[in-house]
Amino acid sequence: MSISKKRLKEIKAIKDEDIDCSDIPELDETFWKNAVLVHPEKKERLTVRFDADMVEWFKNQGKGYQTKMNTVLRSFYEAHKNEL
Repeated sequence: MSISKKRLKEIKAIKDEDIDCSDIPELDETFWKNAVLVHPEKKERLTVRFDADMVEWFKNQGKGYQTKMNTVLRSFYEAHKNEL
């Protein structure tokens, strides 16, 4: 096992309550204020189902609500894509 794989295994074994996050600020309402929309070059058309209240909220944001929804999903994807 390589050093990096060994270290990753050690890190995964740490319990959440044993991780010191005191130096990480809590997210607040300003977190998304400076978010930058990054539009992918290629999009795929598909049919999906979302909670009605969530769709309504995005629609109330104005034109481009689907792009904003995509951007939020991309943010989650970017944060977690290496976890598989």
